[in-house]
Amino acid sequence: MFVLGVDPGLSRCGYCCLDTGGRKPVARSLGVITTPPTAPIGDRLAELQADIRGLIECHRPDVLAIERIFFQVNVQTAMSVGQASGVVMAEAGAAGVGVVEYTPNQVKEAVAGHGSAGKDQMIRMVQMLLDLSRPPRPADAADAAAVALTHAAHHRMTAAAATATDRVVQS
Repeated sequence: MFVLGVDPGLSRCGYCCLDTGGRKPVARSLGVITTPPTAPIGDRLAELQADIRGLIECHRPDVLAIERIFFQVNVQTAMSVGQASGVVMAEAGAAGVGVVEYTPNQVKEAVAGHGSAGKDQMIRMVQMLLDLSRPPRPADAADAAAVALTHAAHHRMTAAAATATDRVVQS
């Protein structure tokens, strides 16, 4: 399975193209899409959309996993993250790629084992799980990788449960 993990944002949108087909997941592409804060919002959203479209065309993911906006104190930040998230999900939908959302706590639990994990702990866990020579930077890239890893873990558990259920039904 090939997962495109996204940590949505308008100024910085993290992404990780994760190949889960082998024994260990491998980040085929990991980085951040940036847009200039001084540009008009429509231009920034169009630039983000084109970059996401390029990632989808290049890597052909089976699914796009995105961090769900859970809570933001700053309304302006919440609005721009929501707009970026909508553009990313719409682009995936237009390409026929399924979209799944995970809350920040779900991501922390799947990657670090508990929902109260801090930024540094998450970055170290992503580095370890992906066998990276150095910590992924900026943090938005690490967050996107964590979202992709979360989906990979959930997918494995769901597949294992389905296999176990099939065995019970066939018995």
